[in-house]
Amino acid sequence: MALILNDENFEKEINNSNQLILVDFFAEWCEPCSVLGPILEKVSEHFKEKFVLVKVNLDSAPLIAQKFGIEKIPTVVLFKAGKPISGFVGLSSEANIKEWLEKIIESKEDDNEPARNASHSDAGGEKIDELEKEYAEYAKTNGFQLNPDIGVARRVINGLLENEKKYGKKYCPCRRVTGNEAEDSKKICPCFWHKDELEKDGHCFCKLYTK
Repeated sequence: MALILNDENFEKEINNSNQLILVDFFAEWCEPCSVLGPILEKVSEHFKEKFVLVKVNLDSAPLIAQKFGIEKIPTVVLFKAGKPISGFVGLSSEANIKEWLEKIIESKEDDNEPARNASHSDAGGEKIDELEKEYAEYAKTNGFQLNPDIGVARRVINGLLENEKKYGKKYCPCRRVTGNEAEDSKKICPCFWHKDELEKDGHCFCKLYTK
């Protein structure tokens, strides 16, 4: 059973551990989180002593969410010596998560190669670079911009690519895919609501685009 952390004990547990710690940021009301949780549990059993899996309910950890810029869930972040070294946003398959972790664990054991970012191992760095340029150009043409926080933008793009792998289309990783094709078509990035959200809030719901 994964340890549950919150604002009170998060930094103590993360900073005092000599192991890699895989943090599952979730919420009880988040349906994709409920799907990803058991996958992470299974993966942690596979790797056993290689890392520790912990969970953070964002409703109980608003300060931690703010500190580490957790804007979307599920978000998974791997920590080493108290520092985030890699992560991904949205659902991912058991096979993809294992592949990602294997590469990071190998690099840690080699102690020469830096840990790889999950966006490169899961979706492919070149594909993310290509989409980043495409979405930045789209934003510029329409009078707004790609989120200047490149970490946020690339995490969203990685989530889009994961949804493309799973569902065949780049559905927004912050919205639930229902299986209703007509309803879900509105969630393909750039989604049906993004311009209204930009006008109202200064950013779209997943914060890929900002004013």
